Amino acid sequence: MKNLLIILQDLGAGGAEKMMVRLASALVEAGNEVTLLMLTGDGVNLAALDPRVRQVRLQSPRSAAAVPALTRFLRANRFDAQLAALTHVNVVAIAAATLSGTLKRLHVSERNAFSRDKHVNPALSVRFAYWLAPWLYRLIPNPVICVSQGVAQDLVDSTIARPRDVTTADNPVLDNDFRERPPAAARHPWLNDKSTPVIVAVGRLARQKGFDTLLDAFARLPDPTVRLIIFGEGSLCSDLLARATALGVAQRFDLPGYAADPIAEIARADCFVLSSRFEGSPNALVEALSTGTPVVATRCPYGPQEILADGRVAPLVDVDDPVALAEAINAQLATHRALNQQRRIDAAARFVNARAVQTYLRALLGRPLK
Repeated sequence: MKNLLIILQDLGAGGAEKMMVRLASALVEAGNEVTLLMLTGDGVNLAALDPRVRQVRLQSPRSAAAVPALTRFLRANRFDAQLAALTHVNVVAIAAATLSGTLKRLHVSERNAFSRDKHVNPALSVRFAYWLAPWLYRLIPNPVICVSQGVAQDLVDSTIARPRDVTTADNPVLDNDFRERPPAAARHPWLNDKSTPVIVAVGRLARQKGFDTLLDAFARLPDPTVRLIIFGEGSLCSDLLARATALGVAQRFDLPGYAADPIAEIARADCFVLSSRFEGSPNALVEALSTGTPVVATRCPYGPQEILADGRVAPLVDVDDPVALAEAINAQLATHRALNQQRRIDAAARFVNARAVQTYLRALLGRPLK
């Protein structure tokens, strides 16, 4: 049994937060003691956390201000390994670990394409964190844990990080028994009482996810009865609704907000689409594959090509190409659901909790759990 610490800003609706909650729960299930520390507060993903995981909230007004409190906490508590997630949190954790004398036990992780993600948030403090992080990554004793080979290579190619400064570990996206466990009932009425084909997408309503391109592709589909649901929250909600109106598809398009159980919704869909401009290792794509639902994804950096075996598992199209995306979606809608269904499910199995725990324990401790 190991005593492990995971450090996050909060437990908001992001994919990184969801995966760290799943990782904490999986590590506890594997027989470890786990503490999940939140710098600023909790969030919607708290509901999914295993109750055996110890929770610590520093209640800092912002991440950068949490360094003194985190330093005191690390001095007062000894862990076999400490794991931080997301770039700005990594910088805070490195500072606190240095001050507390625990840097040798600290591991940090990158969850997205660094070269693209650093341009998303214009806040000065975040930009400074992205500038500083690669310099720190060269100095810390443990390699940065990346969620895919693409993310690791991007960090090396776009910063001063060296190949020896990075390693990889898979996300714990799926329960170990996902093959045997039927999905829960969908909540969306278009999926519960389905009278026409339905396309589903999941993600933050942000430019990264390419939902504007998806809407353009959706409007090009030859079947005027097909519907599109995008589950997620974000700043582009009103922009996407306005675009749907301009394209004449608003009556067949819905933005119902955050989905607590996206697998339940995707399982009832006729096609899942990942239209992103960049990713790290898209968890929603793995969730979709696990249901056997037909899938279309962009060949974006990074993740889909690894997960879909360069298009052998499901079709890949170029980023920002609504014509190609529409053609791929239409082909999937016209194909029997059973075609390649087992191949999709098998591709998802790499991301079960038990396997992910082993890759993380190897990265954190240098060896898998015995």
